[in-house]
Amino acid sequence: MDATNLNAQNLNAESLHAQSLNAAENPDTEQPLTGKTALVAGATRGAGRAMAVELGRAGATVYVTGRTTRAHVSETGRSAETIEETAELVDAAGGRGIAVPTDHLEPDQVEALVARVDREQGRLDVLVNDIWGGDLHVEWDKKMWEHDLDKGLRILRLGIETHIVTSRYALPLLIRNPGGLVVEVTDGTAVYNGPNYRKPFYYDLAKAAPLRMARGLAEELAEYGCTALCLTPGWLRSEAMLDTHFKVTEENWRAGCAQNPHFAISETPAFVGRALVALAADPDVARHNGASLSSGGLAKEYGFTDVDGSAPDAWRYLTEVDQESPTADVTGYR
Repeated sequence: MDATNLNAQNLNAESLHAQSLNAAENPDTEQPLTGKTALVAGATRGAGRAMAVELGRAGATVYVTGRTTRAHVSETGRSAETIEETAELVDAAGGRGIAVPTDHLEPDQVEALVARVDREQGRLDVLVNDIWGGDLHVEWDKKMWEHDLDKGLRILRLGIETHIVTSRYALPLLIRNPGGLVVEVTDGTAVYNGPNYRKPFYYDLAKAAPLRMARGLAEELAEYGCTALCLTPGWLRSEAMLDTHFKVTEENWRAGCAQNPHFAISETPAFVGRALVALAADPDVARHNGASLSSGGLAKEYGFTDVDGSAPDAWRYLTEVDQESPTADVTGYR
């Protein structure tokens, strides 16, 4: 990595650290997950990073995994975010972050990761399957038979196989103690994805599969007193969404509404992180076993907000509002 990229990475890390601390300002300093161990698979950036940070803020020890480190950049090509930085953000939030470079398509690496968690903590209370990284392979305007096959199959491996491999090795540790929680992360709720084709073909399959995975795991985990569910953020203002797609920052994100007015319903990654903490801290979380849940929907149930005090309900908005409209009115939706 050259000096220019390294400097940009360091500046980005400082910015993200500051954003995390600012977003963290909350009069409630209770840490309901103290003594709990979590594994966030796919925590380099976006929702995974935010979920790891919020788990740490709640007191958990959080193992964070991904393929981009300070010494290696994954196929996403984004060097600005690393798992080491995520671990540092977890520490700064009040938890304990442990970065473990892991390619979740490599069973030996995942097996070693879980063995380390067992050796160091002796338990796993929360497993978050947030592995993705497939966007760069998606040919958004192609029919199934026009889409590059190798890219399509890579999308399925990144979005489905990684989750399966991770659960295969992590669940035997998680089920040792009743109360374990498995969270499959996807894009879209069952209510939205069911009747809507999330084109193109390979993307649709990759985002539908975690919904079914959660349903199946819910059946298999119930006898151990553990819960599996599927969680989706809304329109996520991830690092890539901000700087690549809309070319804005978190500070001036509303300027992106000039390109797409419906960006007004978007949310920070911290929102879904807070949703995860609400679930993990809920002693009655088993009532959600097998369910498809969203950050916006859970905000109504648990009473948390996004960092600006709003509670955007993106999937209800996207279902009820004409997305072809040149204007957007989020009144009643955030």
